[in-house]
Amino acid sequence: MTAAGGRYDAAVTGIGMVTPAGLGTAASWDRIKSADGTAAQRVPALFGIPADIGCWIPDFDPAATVGKRKAWRLDRSSQFAVAAAAEALADAGLDPAAWDGARVGVVLGSGIGGAATWEKQHNILLGQGLEKVSALLIPMLAINMSAGYVAMEFGARGPNFVTATACASGSTAVGAARELLRGGHCDVVITGGTEACLVPSIISGFQQMGALSGRRGEPTAASRPFDVDRDGFVPAEGAAVLILERPENARARGARVRAHISGYGASADAYNATAPEPSGAGAELALRAALKDAGIDPLSVDHVNAHGTSTPLNDLMEARLIRRVLGDRPAVTSVKGVTGHSLGASGAIEAAVAVLTVEQGVIPPTANLESQDPEIDLDVVAKEARPADVEVAVSHSFGFGGQNAVVLLTRP
Repeated sequence: MTAAGGRYDAAVTGIGMVTPAGLGTAASWDRIKSADGTAAQRVPALFGIPADIGCWIPDFDPAATVGKRKAWRLDRSSQFAVAAAAEALADAGLDPAAWDGARVGVVLGSGIGGAATWEKQHNILLGQGLEKVSALLIPMLAINMSAGYVAMEFGARGPNFVTATACASGSTAVGAARELLRGGHCDVVITGGTEACLVPSIISGFQQMGALSGRRGEPTAASRPFDVDRDGFVPAEGAAVLILERPENARARGARVRAHISGYGASADAYNATAPEPSGAGAELALRAALKDAGIDPLSVDHVNAHGTSTPLNDLMEARLIRRVLGDRPAVTSVKGVTGHSLGASGAIEAAVAVLTVEQGVIPPTANLESQDPEIDLDVVAKEARPADVEVAVSHSFGFGGQNAVVLLTRP
């Protein structure tokens, strides 16, 4: 912690993950490090529409994870959030029964909210009539309810909200959570992102705008960030939660500090509803703001966990941004070749991976990168994980509406 107006470090003391790469942080991290893209497959919930591939989580058992009585009242996105938060709190060594809940906040990101509940109940309305629509429709679909249910589960009575900045939502949440600590509003913040919208209506919308990969016959090779043959993203679901505390409080209780969140920046392209500003000028504002917030020289950044969606426009824009602001020094990766694009949860998942990279000194490779686009003049890690001394890392997130968010992490 530093004086007002100076750098402020928030300690990451716990991580929880529910991703297509695995249930739990260890399983997700191991698969991401191995560049195993086999999570991408045909999704049963999407059968019957052309865009039927995605990175889903078939072995997630909500009854076993959050309890049978609770599971049926929660949309899948909230189930993921509660499960990830439980793992993160256990990892941090925090006991909700022993804390002052009024000093604990919850800030989660989500781009769409309870999409599966919405679609299911709409079909019931059309097919069976009004009387069959669930009375739980609204508390299951409302976008704020993932944070609300996490608070109920763990007795967190401090500030509680969900950030909705499209595919930047998870990173926006982490930045907002850090501000709650800096402003003295909380002692602990449960933060991250969650998304579960692999349903026909949502995926058809992405298909119609031309955002998705067309590799229906080879789903495991469809998400290929920075590759010359990339043709769109692979939609995904998942969640990640970080526990943030003040470093002095974490030290006082003997907690392991896995990394620091030392900077955050946000901006808008003010350019187009779905396409990034080609030069990356809007995203550059967010990156430079995060660097300034942390007091870090751009040429000191060791690693970029890129947004890297596998779309032609995003990857080229992001490459130009990195090269212009950070030079050729940082090693770059995108985990979306393994996890797919989990929309509002992606920034949280990638922030969690960046924490592990800083902590363990290993940069995971970009899966399915067979031939790097010659216009992408970056040191992109591919084929296998790379040992590296990472003291400073940035994690980029960009979303529809021109939403940009960058989280900067440092080694404690």
